[in-house]
Amino acid sequence: MSDSGLDLMTGGPTGPGRRRAEKPQRKPWAGRIVALVVVVALVFGAYVAYGKVSDMLGGPEDYTGQGSGSVTVEIPSGAGGQQIANILAKADVVKSAEAFYQLALKDSRFQAVQAGFFTLPKQASAEAALVALINKNNRAEGKVTIPEGARVGQIVKTIAANTEISEKDLVAVLDTPEKLGLPDVANLNPEGYLFPATYDVQPGTTAEQLLRQMVKKTVDVAKSLDIGTQAKALGLTGEEVLTVASILEYEAKNDDDYAKVARVLYNRLKIDMPLQLDSTVSYVSKREGDVFTTPEERADPSKYNTYQNAGLPPGPIGSPGEKTIKAALNPADGDWLYFVAVNLETGETIFSNTFAEHNVGVAKLQEYCRTSEAC
Repeated sequence: MSDSGLDLMTGGPTGPGRRRAEKPQRKPWAGRIVALVVVVALVFGAYVAYGKVSDMLGGPEDYTGQGSGSVTVEIPSGAGGQQIANILAKADVVKSAEAFYQLALKDSRFQAVQAGFFTLPKQASAEAALVALINKNNRAEGKVTIPEGARVGQIVKTIAANTEISEKDLVAVLDTPEKLGLPDVANLNPEGYLFPATYDVQPGTTAEQLLRQMVKKTVDVAKSLDIGTQAKALGLTGEEVLTVASILEYEAKNDDDYAKVARVLYNRLKIDMPLQLDSTVSYVSKREGDVFTTPEERADPSKYNTYQNAGLPPGPIGSPGEKTIKAALNPADGDWLYFVAVNLETGETIFSNTFAEHNVGVAKLQEYCRTSEAC
């Protein structure tokens, strides 16, 4: 075969293997669009990178200064740093949750944050927010102190004056005492069962919740002192012990005299002698400001009037504290049938076995009252 110089695989210079493929025509804007997309991607990437670098250099967004105004926030029990940070940011205490969270991670003071309600400034720096949050003075709970011997009407006014709970709401609950969890012996009468103590009242606490808490406190104290068992040893019921204790709150001023006055009451009850207590009379007349009563008040036929009726009144005349309850359960030894306070400022009291001795004490009180404004 002769060599023609032609490559059978590729064809000759004029064969099909040498024919160039026709290139498709490129649309004039295609390259430009691709280039634009690349540029946008680069710009966006640079922006993101700049943001991250900015965060690393300047930190998350944060307010400056101590803030202004106030807002109440609740820190739930068991809340962690991120949850607390979110709560503060949502309430506008801090500008961003991240600002507070980053501080919480590295600041040991965060360990002192407790659960509860707090009144905090708005738009404060994360640092200022943390300082405010661990300041115990910023806890938003209202404190209400019920004094020993306080009566239901006085308790209502005290609560309303020191918390967000209104008198109207308190009275509405007291008018439906079956909601209070009172023991059966109370006969749905809350008098004497709202225990005197200091209570922390969180924002949002209802009248029913607080009053139930006070009743429960009375029940708990009664159980801890085993009132039921000890009352039987005295020939009394638990209700009667609380009644005696409530009387002691008004008839004695000094701790040492509580048990002595209790003994006088029990000695009189034993011989069916009327108790003749001005405190039970003033409970009915609502007299305040002194320890005396008038003939008209003592003539009231109420069952609480121990001048007109023998025995104990039908229930407590106030809320007794633990000291008087203990004194009612543990009366002093003695044969006294009478007692009279001869100094209303110090509470000095004379205890007597006979009416003649008692009159000597009464004369001493009268002499005291001639020169003292306490009468």
